[in-house]
Amino acid sequence: MRVHVADHPLITHKLTVLRDVDTPSPVFRALVEELMTLLAYEGTRGVRVEPVDIVTPVSPARGVRIADPKPLIVPILRAGLGMLDGMVKLLPTAEVGFLGMARDEETLQPTTYAERLPEDLSDRQCFVLDPMLATGGSLTAAIEFLFARGAVDVTAICILAAPEGLRAVEQALHGREVTVVLGALDERLNEHGYIVPGLGDAGDRLYGTV
Repeated sequence: MRVHVADHPLITHKLTVLRDVDTPSPVFRALVEELMTLLAYEGTRGVRVEPVDIVTPVSPARGVRIADPKPLIVPILRAGLGMLDGMVKLLPTAEVGFLGMARDEETLQPTTYAERLPEDLSDRQCFVLDPMLATGGSLTAAIEFLFARGAVDVTAICILAAPEGLRAVEQALHGREVTVVLGALDERLNEHGYIVPGLGDAGDRLYGTV
């Protein structure tokens, strides 16, 4: 498993505002989208392309285009939805699927309550969006779900991660073709499974409590 922490002053600046407890939901949502576009740039370095011949106003030229089958973007509901627009802006030809996963707050184990994905992901590159890599349970389950349907490599893009969760994902997915791109690697998890210093519950801060 490859891990890339996007160490960039713009990302750190936006993360600082995102973490602030006084940042209101509209600003929080806008920042998540902006951060996602920056992280998507890092996360798509390995996206598959194929050569294409074109004609410029000056001469013929050879370039590249996104290869078929098109990449699949999979936000983990509900907080991953806040990252989707930023990703699609950078990769507009990709298809989008959805995974609904919830964490039991007592056992910290994930359950899948909804999915909208192709039955066959053979030879597909997949990009999983989940703002918080805390215990690693939800992200691991999502990635295993995609590989079970034939995905060939998966890139997970997260705004924040805890070392414990990152280790858990690495151990569970050892030998798989997986890349994890992070905005920041934080200090630890607390006794409730929240990232410290973190930013709280990303879903609640994006959309409010239900």
